[in-house]
Amino acid sequence: MREWNSLQNADQQRFFSCELACKFETEATTVTDMRTSITIPSLVCALLSTVSLPIASGTPEQEKAFTDKYKKAFEAKDTTMLESFLYTQGADRAALVFYKMMQSGEAGERISSIELVALTREDVKKATTPMDGPTGKACLTLKPTKKLIIKVEKKDASGSSSSSSENFVAEKDGKFVIPVPGPCK
Repeated sequence: MREWNSLQNADQQRFFSCELACKFETEATTVTDMRTSITIPSLVCALLSTVSLPIASGTPEQEKAFTDKYKKAFEAKDTTMLESFLYTQGADRAALVFYKMMQSGEAGERISSIELVALTREDVKKATTPMDGPTGKACLTLKPTKKLIIKVEKKDASGSSSSSSENFVAEKDGKFVIPVPGPCK
């Protein structure tokens, strides 16, 4: 049995290689081919830019400033400042009342950890799925890019306890906000 790359087949290989090389050298380039070769990389670049935009949003410095400001307002029980983090445009009124209540519920306690993390696939699915709201189906009013995770520890004479909360975070006009759900569109 002769191998395809044996010395006996060397002439065939040279002919085959020459035929391939010659085809590329002699084929005429048309304007259509040039347009296609320019259009495809442009589309790929545009697609990658669009997909990576949420990933590239917000610098580590902006994230740290957001979490520091939130922690300071939370621990100082500054409900006005905490409410300023909420994105309320298009929000359901009942959902807004609920979000304000949840934000101020443990305000004044010490935050043991606060972090802004990337969304997992499950988070993205949860954020884009309509949820049951007080007045019907509700959706987030902005597309979240991160998740704020807060852990609170309480210690008193009767013992200690800890709790955690999570909020989706989006970017609007260059700043991080917590979108409040509104009617689905």
